[in-house]
Amino acid sequence: AACEELRSSRLFLRLLEAVLKTGNRMNTGTSRGGAEAFKLDTLLKLIDIKGTDGKTTLLHFVVQEIIRSEGQTVYNNEKHQQSDLKVENTLIKVRSCVIEDNLKKTGLRVVSGLSNELSHVKKAAGMDSDVLSSYLSKLAAGLEKVKSVMQLEDSQRNREIYNRKFCESVKQFVDKAEMEILRVKAEESVALSLVKEMTEYFHGDAAKEEAHPFRIFMIVSDFLSLLDKVCKEVGMMQERAIMGSARTFLISEAASLPAFLRFQRTGSSDDESSAP
Repeated sequence: AACEELRSSRLFLRLLEAVLKTGNRMNTGTSRGGAEAFKLDTLLKLIDIKGTDGKTTLLHFVVQEIIRSEGQTVYNNEKHQQSDLKVENTLIKVRSCVIEDNLKKTGLRVVSGLSNELSHVKKAAGMDSDVLSSYLSKLAAGLEKVKSVMQLEDSQRNREIYNRKFCESVKQFVDKAEMEILRVKAEESVALSLVKEMTEYFHGDAAKEEAHPFRIFMIVSDFLSLLDKVCKEVGMMQERAIMGSARTFLISEAASLPAFLRFQRTGSSDDESSAP
């Protein structure tokens, strides 16, 4: 399930694409400027590259780049009809600002949901294939010992009835457990094969250097933790920007209000002077 999640996640692949494009733009004119791929380990280094303020990282920039496009995608999918009403230019500008803010908010929700989308990947990150293999080997060895004891019992004659029934019950258990272990071993083999194939998909020939089969899940899980943190920070930045825009709009509207009131007072005076 974890392999399928990772390879089929459109959003995760979209993030990788954004990171690659950003890296190539930053390295334009150098030998690393035309990269076609990168190891997933690079994702964990995005927070080490910081802006002039010392706080904003490259991951912040990538998230801000992608949230608008993701918000636009959701908006386009949900859009069913457009209003034909004609409004004043001021209202059009206000509506455009609101739409822009909503696109970013929606996009941020989409990007923030990647952790839930890759829930099996995070679970796989906590697994150790060596420990699992060791457990299976110990279980198989234990069953072999039980089978040896049962064979010894079968070689003895004149067993008591209750002893014979007990041995028959144990034999049924051993047969069932043996089949279960064989099934789990087969699934383990398939799982390791899928993980190897997926690691080669993301890392190419470098996958052969991986000492830990599940390391790729650990990398992605750590990246998701960083992404969650950055998404929260970007969300707070958005809220501050929206509040700043709202204050600017209120000041602008208040500045034009006296002229509107003067127009009302002038109109009222004319009406009064023309009245009988």
